[in-house]
Order: sequence, then structure tokens, then C-alpha cells
Amino acid sequence: MQPSSESHTGWTFLTNHARVLAAIADDRHVRVRDLAVHCRLTERAVLRIITDLEEAGYLSHVREGRSNRYSIDPAKVLRHPAEADVPVASLLSVLVKDEADRTRPFDHA
Repeated sequence: MQPSSESHTGWTFLTNHARVLAAIADDRHVRVRDLAVHCRLTERAVLRIITDLEEAGYLSHVREGRSNRYSIDPAKVLRHPAEADVPVASLLSVLVKDEADRTRPFDHA
């Protein structure tokens, strides 16, 4: 995934938490640095979001050498009362690229 070079002002449909979670779902071994670039956030903001998602039970990680492998609980429901019966897997099915549609993974260079 490459970040868009266009700037943006105004409201958007997705929160930064949704963007980070979708990017992790797309690459379970993604580095925080790459998440920050992709989501157009600072590394500190991404780390805060990962902590929020882990504390809420949506995300967990296992240390593998010098990197992390993330796991998402697909059955966990969305937080807003209006979507309280919608599992996070439903949201991610719309946001995450299908393996066949993926043009290139995060650049890990």
C-alpha cells in the first residue's frame, strides 16, 4: 500500500483507528513506521491507536524476533451503539484488500 500524495481537509468516513486496524488486517507483520506512512499519521499516534485497540480486545500481538505479528479478534463487535451487533470482521471485509486484488504489499525496505 502506498500513501496518497494528495492532501485532505474536512471530514472523512473512517476514523484513524479503523484505518490502522484495516492496514494491520492487510499485513499482520506490518511495522509501525509503515503503518504511520500508510495512514498518514505519526508513529506515536499509531502506537497510541494500537494500544487502544489492544486494550479494547480488538487486537493482540506476539513478538517474533525484532518484529510483531498482530492478531485481530474478528468476532469483536463495533463500539458505537448503532453498530453494536456488527462484528469487526464485517467492517474489515469491506476495507481490506482481497489477496487476489493486492497489487503490492507494504514496502518493508
